[in-house]
Amino acid sequence: MSEPLSESLPQTIAYPAPGSRPYRRADEQLDPYVVVLFGATGDLARRKLLPGLTHLSLSALTPDIQVVATSLEEMDTDQFRELARAAVTEFSSRPKDVQNWDTFAPRLRYVPQSAGPEALARAVAEAEAELGPDVRRLHYLSVPPKAALAVVTMLDQADLVARSRVVMEKPFGTDFDSAVLLNQLVHQVFRESQIFRIDHFLGKEAAQNILAFRFANGLFEPIWNRNFIDHIQIDIPETLGLDRRAGFYESTGAYKDMVVTHLFQVMAFVAIEPPTALEPRAISEEKNKVFRSLLPINPANVVRGQYNGYRQEEGVSPDSETETFIALKCGIDNWRWAGVPFYLRTGKRLAEGQRIISIAFREAPKSMFPAGSGVGLQGPDHLTFDLADETKVSLSFYGKRPGPGMKMDKLSMQFSAHDTDRAADVLEAYERLILDAMRGDHTLFTTAEGIESLWERSIPLLENPPPVKPYAPGSWGPNAIHQLIAPHAWRLPFERTWRETR
Repeated sequence: MSEPLSESLPQTIAYPAPGSRPYRRADEQLDPYVVVLFGATGDLARRKLLPGLTHLSLSALTPDIQVVATSLEEMDTDQFRELARAAVTEFSSRPKDVQNWDTFAPRLRYVPQSAGPEALARAVAEAEAELGPDVRRLHYLSVPPKAALAVVTMLDQADLVARSRVVMEKPFGTDFDSAVLLNQLVHQVFRESQIFRIDHFLGKEAAQNILAFRFANGLFEPIWNRNFIDHIQIDIPETLGLDRRAGFYESTGAYKDMVVTHLFQVMAFVAIEPPTALEPRAISEEKNKVFRSLLPINPANVVRGQYNGYRQEEGVSPDSETETFIALKCGIDNWRWAGVPFYLRTGKRLAEGQRIISIAFREAPKSMFPAGSGVGLQGPDHLTFDLADETKVSLSFYGKRPGPGMKMDKLSMQFSAHDTDRAADVLEAYERLILDAMRGDHTLFTTAEGIESLWERSIPLLENPPPVKPYAPGSWGPNAIHQLIAPHAWRLPFERTWRETR
């Protein structure tokens, strides 16, 4: 049985008065939801999921919800509510959510995982009784990948599969065989239409703006191909280190943690063919075509790095070969992108924390401008998407410098969502994706076929990884990255800065 397509988002966010029920749009037809949050005391839940659920519940965006939280921690509901309040106070970017906390708190209840499937089922039944008939369930698995199957089994034992959708965190498998097996096992309990494999990068406004730029504008749509685009960079350096995740990271590394689950997903949005409609099935199929067209990852086109001091981190093997940095060159073997290199880079403990997509256009075949005019000195024209929360887009180009003569400077046109009067409507990535899962909208999620295709193309690299090269914390990675991208250059660090929002 197919899941319903998503409805459009309401355009405004309405906060209730303290103690009252939030306003719902008259034309909303969404059923109420019980959200079962596994790993509810973990870092992701505290930083993103609990603040996000609070905001969605207090806004006019979601149906009525109740949250059943569970984790390994032994505590009661009152203790969990205090933990959740502290998380919302510390990490929410919206003061009104903190002010209206007392409206959301009664919708939280907690069951320690040690209480077993029966106790979880009772708590869900109690929450459903408060919501009335026609209740759906959203199971959010904020747990390590190795615990995902145990949670799925627990949901089956608790008879909580019916009327439900399940959100699964990355990475989904660690190689082709494990991804296929994991899909087979999960499909024994949930249909594919019930499964939402989450990538929070695709929940960002800027990532979705790629679709708008590409397909809504006659200026860009005709030139989005190998005839006009020289190369593309997707660059997501991080300043953070392991953050107490050594046990996870040692068995994963930067490629499995970030490239398969994030950078390739973003690449698909850049590279897809026009879908037949702006609806989940059509977009998912076009993304899967990109993944099927991805050339196998050649280890000769990969630079793996490890920051100095990584092997001294607690929980890390003293002879570890796990990469904390990776840069690679890949290609898409289809009519639109044949011969266009895609350069991807990400890593820990780098100089800056950035999230950019940079489209480099081909330079003019012949310049009429004299030597010394400045044409070409600052590289090709670029269209840049900043995936940070401020949602920025920049188009750089050459223009005449004011004054006598014909001297050229690199200029730019920039846009930020914060420059508009709709900045308050921007949802954080996890908020949007939770809402989409409630609506049954798979547009921004990964399918079983898609994730298996990516792992299959990764086989050459996983079987024969190049040795890790050391790099200094606070740098941009090993020096070999410059040979990888030559004759081009990495856009980061930027020579110019984004204009500040006024």
